[in-house]
Amino acid sequence: MREVDVLGVRVEMPSNQPIVLLREVSGDRYLPIWIGAVEATAIAFAQQGVVPPRPLTHDLMKDVLEATGNELTEVQITEVKDGVFFANLVFDSGAEVSARPSDSIALALRTGTRIVCADEVLDEAGLAVPAEQEDEVEKFREFLDQVTPEDFDAPQG
Repeated sequence: MREVDVLGVRVEMPSNQPIVLLREVSGDRYLPIWIGAVEATAIAFAQQGVVPPRPLTHDLMKDVLEATGNELTEVQITEVKDGVFFANLVFDSGAEVSARPSDSIALALRTGTRIVCADEVLDEAGLAVPAEQEDEVEKFREFLDQVTPEDFDAPQG
């Protein structure tokens, strides 16, 4: 397992599908995971420090863990099958719960929990970005600095 950082979320065009972009902490691979709009908003809120007036689902999960004395110790992105990613929430008690990576990432950002990814997942779905392409990554980071959760609202039709 390799630790990854959450770079942020963006909307992939032309599909208009949100993705979360992870980066290997000790390496040059990036891992894009397509996610739902609600989860994209939850991740963006956590990264921007937005505190809603009432707890959203991931805030509620964090509050339940704190109230019951359970600590989330690690989020593991464990596998990818046919383009679908799988994750586990690992607790200090040793308990593990299967979860979607998007929900796991949203919860990890709220609790300050480290996120790790299986080598096999990075080997299969990770993208190595050579140094000469880092300027593209920097443009992506600049985009992430300006994106708002409202950008992920479904178009009204």
